[in-house]
Amino acid sequence: MIILRLTCALAAAGALMTTSAAQAPRSPWPAGDEIGMANTLGPATWQRCATYLADPKAKSYELSHLRSNTMPQSPFGVPLRDRYRPTVGIAGTRHAFNGEETVSGEAGAQGTQMDAIGHFAVLPEAWDGKGEFPADKARYYGGYAQADVKPTAESPLQKLGIEKVPPIITTAVLLDAKSHLGRGSAMQPGQAVTAADIEAMLKAQALDKRGLMPGDVLYIYTGWGDNWKDPDTEKFYYTKGPGLAYDAARYIAEKQVVLLALDNPFTDPVAEGFLQGKAPPPAGAPEGLPFAIHHTNLAESGIYQIQNANLGAMAQDKVWLSCTIILPLRAQGNSGSPVRPVAVGVPAQ
Repeated sequence: MIILRLTCALAAAGALMTTSAAQAPRSPWPAGDEIGMANTLGPATWQRCATYLADPKAKSYELSHLRSNTMPQSPFGVPLRDRYRPTVGIAGTRHAFNGEETVSGEAGAQGTQMDAIGHFAVLPEAWDGKGEFPADKARYYGGYAQADVKPTAESPLQKLGIEKVPPIITTAVLLDAKSHLGRGSAMQPGQAVTAADIEAMLKAQALDKRGLMPGDVLYIYTGWGDNWKDPDTEKFYYTKGPGLAYDAARYIAEKQVVLLALDNPFTDPVAEGFLQGKAPPPAGAPEGLPFAIHHTNLAESGIYQIQNANLGAMAQDKVWLSCTIILPLRAQGNSGSPVRPVAVGVPAQ
């Protein structure tokens, strides 16, 4: 999850200094919609799932990383820290029990996590980083104003929060960009998966006739997730990474993909030095919108996102099609959530 502090840092570094006309959030669904592309889910996607669930050769895959105090953690969210309590009991009984508590951390911004549509908004022009941030001018998916979504600085999201997400039970397509674009190596920092790349991978994986269907989840294995190490002693994973190209975000919106997940920290491509203001925004990004994939998916198209997906095992087994089930926590008014996506599919013979 890329939160406001990152945007402020980039503004101060000059990455957002140019002025651009805001791209108005739009929605193909009726006025008042809060679930975006989740409108494509229902009996049709459940029926597509049934084939994979019923196959006797199917295998289940965990698509999240283990959460721990020593896992890689985003520098733009409060580090997650759990404290483990001693075993205790109840006087007069034979019971003993254990527990733990979260003592700090932004749970929805660490580990494998999912963005709510209300995580991102857009301003009518680029903020110069001076003075108070003009939050009152922000516009969200579906044209919601700041007063509709987050009326005060302390309020939870009144619209577009993570609790609005219905259970995502649908078919998933996995594209192996590590093999196709990296030739067996992880994609490079700042490298982007384009719309043409998606079509080429669909063809290479014999999925071109099927293509992407409304309500599909799209998983893209870049190989960057191979850098996820726990304990995170190198502090490398969150410094940069490959991502999706702007034209690809438009492409998956046209296909009505419900959710996009990559094995990377930012969804957007982040080149070496970009987070420090020493590299330009990704090629093709609209002026003033360096995190154009977040903007397009969340503020315009209503496509959900998962960061830090664990896709290596499924890619190794060449499970290009599967049934996936994704359930974020129903945390009222939150802009994101820890998530445990799973998939059921048949390994290649």
